[in-house]
Amino acid sequence: MPAIPARDRLILALDVPTAELAREVVEELGEAVVFYKLGLELFMAGGYFELIDWLADRGKRVMVDLKLFDVPRTVGAAVARLAERPVDLATVHGNDAMIEAAVAARGSRLKILAVTVLTSLDQGDLVDLGFAVDVQALVLSRAKRALALGCDGVVSSGRELAALKQSFGDRLLCVIPGIRPVENRESDDQKRTVDVAEAFRLGADHIVVGRPILGAPDRRAAAEAIQATIARIFS
Repeated sequence: MPAIPARDRLILALDVPTAELAREVVEELGEAVVFYKLGLELFMAGGYFELIDWLADRGKRVMVDLKLFDVPRTVGAAVARLAERPVDLATVHGNDAMIEAAVAARGSRLKILAVTVLTSLDQGDLVDLGFAVDVQALVLSRAKRALALGCDGVVSSGRELAALKQSFGDRLLCVIPGIRPVENRESDDQKRTVDVAEAFRLGADHIVVGRPILGAPDRRAAAEAIQATIARIFS
């Protein structure tokens, strides 16, 4: 796997209600953030693909986090359209056939990430959903299948990261959401969380951070503080 520049390891989740506000945040952050995740909220707001082009024109990288889940032909067709745009990563949250269709349609630039288990779910939620398996076993099972199907990486909680790295090494790109400061780790809807330093100590390739930056009094300072932590880890 090619080396990842340290400042590209932070992905900011642009979870804001409008594309206009997203642009304001990006301009406020300037060079503090290189990589942005665009999710469902912005997709529903309008101007999603224009925002992708706007980001690319400013030298930013883009992760499309729509967690594609549909019949394989539709997933493949959607990925083929994404592959025509300046997008680096895209998420698929489906079975083997859906992932296989996405991989086949990704082109030469776009990387496909399989979503393992959402970080907002814990063991109790899996039991409620009918999964007779613990979280880590399910994450490893899905990651193993994703790798066999040609997926480039996975999205997973940092809680399962050590097991992922032990099982698959650098064969899968590991993108870790649910990053929270130590002092308020369990204060919102993310249940399986880690902090910045812990995520990279365990082997994360990228971390996805949203509210700790977006909700900060000084967003740029918050982003630069995370970048400084990353720089120390990889220096």
